Amino acid sequence: MDENYQTYLNRVARMMLPETYRTQVQYIQESPKFKPLPEGGFQAVSFPGYTTITPPSEEDSENIAFYTHLKDCQEQLLQELDPGLLVAVPPASFHLTLADLIWDGAYRDANENPDFQVQLRHTIGQIFQHSQPVVGGGIPIRWQLLGLMLMPRALAVYLLPADESSYDRIVKLRQAMYQNRDLIALGIEQQYHFTAHVTLAYFGEVSPDLDRDRLSTTLSQFNRRWLENPPELVVKRAELRKFDDMTRYYREADWPVLEF
Repeated sequence: MDENYQTYLNRVARMMLPETYRTQVQYIQESPKFKPLPEGGFQAVSFPGYTTITPPSEEDSENIAFYTHLKDCQEQLLQELDPGLLVAVPPASFHLTLADLIWDGAYRDANENPDFQVQLRHTIGQIFQHSQPVVGGGIPIRWQLLGLMLMPRALAVYLLPADESSYDRIVKLRQAMYQNRDLIALGIEQQYHFTAHVTLAYFGEVSPDLDRDRLSTTLSQFNRRWLENPPELVVKRAELRKFDDMTRYYREADWPVLEF
């Protein structure tokens, strides 16, 4: 399902066009992953599952400058956009998703099997072990910040691979995971092609009076800061992580890790 390197570059580049934003802003809607509180603000709702990600920013000493920059951008967007439009995710949870696994209803159904979580961790561990000679090698995988990614229910930043190898190695890991029969037997399947991004916020209150033209213009102008010397994310580890909602991703010390 995942694209080749050049097709990925072309697709992501099109997403940065002002006319693309003008179309996308027409379809944004409030995220069901957060609920408004009577006293104001929002609270994350239960949305459990497993995923394969890079270490969250609070545990990633290699990329402090990158994630600090994203935190600053998140704060500026909250100031520039309509109050309540964005529900910021905790900067400590910033990460790059390498492969979605299972979540919400599918996770709850699979978890009726009392051995599901043990089997999942064992299978991911085997996949990591077999994939390491193919995708590892000690050469860092590098991704550059390209611009804002507007989704129907969230706002993120797109990442562009610094070279073809950085893209291909992650795609090969994803193939090893999604084509694994044991993982498929656990109810896990690929549902999206790979789009490297870091989520900054979800949409909270989308007012009927929202100035969508202004929103698309603001996003386009925001991207100009990254035309020269884009911040870079260095990917050295893939980790199996669990989440209960969209604010925290955690693991035990003996859970599978793949070193690139």
